[in-house]
Amino acid sequence: MLLKEIFLVALASLRANKLRAFLTMLGIIIGVGAVITMIALGNGAQRQVQARIEALGTTMLQIDATRQTANGVRLTTFKRMTTPDADMLRDSTTLLTAVEPQQDQRYQVTFENTNTNVSIIGATSNYLLVRKYEMDFGRMFTAREDSARHRVAVLGPSVLEDLGVTNPLDILGKDIRIRGIQFQVIGILKSKGDASSFEDPDDNILVPLSTARYRLFGSDYLGDIFVLVKDEPSIPAAWAEIERWMRRAHHLRPDQPDDFRIRDRADFLVTAGETAQVFTLLLAGVATVSLLVGGIGIMNIMLVSVTERTREIGVRKALGATRRHILSQFLIEAVVLCLLGGAVGIGIGVGASVVLRTSFGWNTDVSVTSILLAFGFAATVGLLFGVWPARRASGLDPIEALRYE
Repeated sequence: MLLKEIFLVALASLRANKLRAFLTMLGIIIGVGAVITMIALGNGAQRQVQARIEALGTTMLQIDATRQTANGVRLTTFKRMTTPDADMLRDSTTLLTAVEPQQDQRYQVTFENTNTNVSIIGATSNYLLVRKYEMDFGRMFTAREDSARHRVAVLGPSVLEDLGVTNPLDILGKDIRIRGIQFQVIGILKSKGDASSFEDPDDNILVPLSTARYRLFGSDYLGDIFVLVKDEPSIPAAWAEIERWMRRAHHLRPDQPDDFRIRDRADFLVTAGETAQVFTLLLAGVATVSLLVGGIGIMNIMLVSVTERTREIGVRKALGATRRHILSQFLIEAVVLCLLGGAVGIGIGVGASVVLRTSFGWNTDVSVTSILLAFGFAATVGLLFGVWPARRASGLDPIEALRYE
């Protein structure tokens, strides 16, 4: 019997039991669709993390205060960072290209008849450079406006939504009130998107640092100091330089621990990416279980098919079909079931990924690798779970098979 004839006989057998064939394929369809969707979500998360790292900048370091410990006990008091610390880093270090100190606090903000609670950031004029922001409308405040304590503000795009403003030009040049104090809106930031897992980078209002210190916060304490290192290879040396100067400024003895911490914010996002990858593999593994269940279903149906077609197998053997021919026929039936189910599952998986991206705004990225992986796995399942029924069919004695009722 030629391979073409074996293939046609296998297809004819599947067409004779369309509903049973479809129900058998259902497990493969669900499994392949789930695997492709889960991998697409994982790839989308990885791509988003990469975009976050690029948005933050790979040469930015964050310095903030931390509580000290004594004999393993965390102290309740700690030394806060101040503007002289930022000035010292700006004047003394050699590997930093920019230093941006900032204060932040949430306050009530009012525009006309609408009010909202927003994070107010007191920053220097180089905020856009250090934090990788861009202006969308208007301008950033200048160093002169900072030193003169001008009451000007730059709004993040999410603030406009909070204040019910649909057109940025409707608020540009007008006044808002922060903690009851009047500020003129001089600029609107371009949306940065979800660049951090912990905060919305678009839901901030920037005001000059001096204005924030003396008119809003009434404090010289800084929340953070952000610095830019000249290039990535210089980060370890710059890290050590910052530690040395900060310890000197805070008069720490050699046996005393740091009362500050330096963080590379990109590390958090790399960790988030690794976590997303682990969850992707976990979800893909769970989805793969559906493929295995589908394979078991195929094996079960093929065993039933062998029992139902015992006389047919006997007739074929009596007419000259060899054991290899019978084995090939049942293997082809199992593989065809899996491949057809895999093809439908691929369509469902790709479609689900598109729907999640367009309708729900989720980041998905369907890769050719995931499609080939799912399709290949489906074919493998067909082979593995079709071998036993095929071997059982090919091993039937033709005389006994012809006597079967």
